[in-house]
Amino acid sequence: MKEEKVKTFENILRKHSLKVTHPRLKVLEKIFNKDTATSQPELEKSIGEDIDRVTLYRVLNIFEEKGIIHKVFDLHGTATYAICSTRCTTHQHHDEHVHFTCSTCNSVYCLQEIKLPQITTPSGFTIDQIAVNAIGTCNKCQSLKNASLS
Repeated sequence: MKEEKVKTFENILRKHSLKVTHPRLKVLEKIFNKDTATSQPELEKSIGEDIDRVTLYRVLNIFEEKGIIHKVFDLHGTATYAICSTRCTTHQHHDEHVHFTCSTCNSVYCLQEIKLPQITTPSGFTIDQIAVNAIGTCNKCQSLKNASLS
């Protein structure tokens, strides 16, 4: 891991009042370096025996609690995790963006550039979370599909 990235990850942990540990840094690195959300089984596979399953589960839970990552479910109902917006806190997530799931490869993408409209609720209603999911074909699978047709 490059030293500047390590410092960035250490700063993220400190900002959220978390101790800087090897498992936390490793998980942050893996999630941060992916362009799609990643599941716990994928993380287990990519990290290897460096971090045991229970530690990984605890790291993911505390990261979600602290507003470092958010959880999105794929088409099979598997939880996947992606880095949160810098506006997220322990008390409130601000990840109101579209999550795109590819129906071919099952990858989940955060489309943060697509902003959701302001939602006004009836009197007495409060919104805790907004989830908008789009399902289709990602650019990688679309390219493969087009290449096979040529």
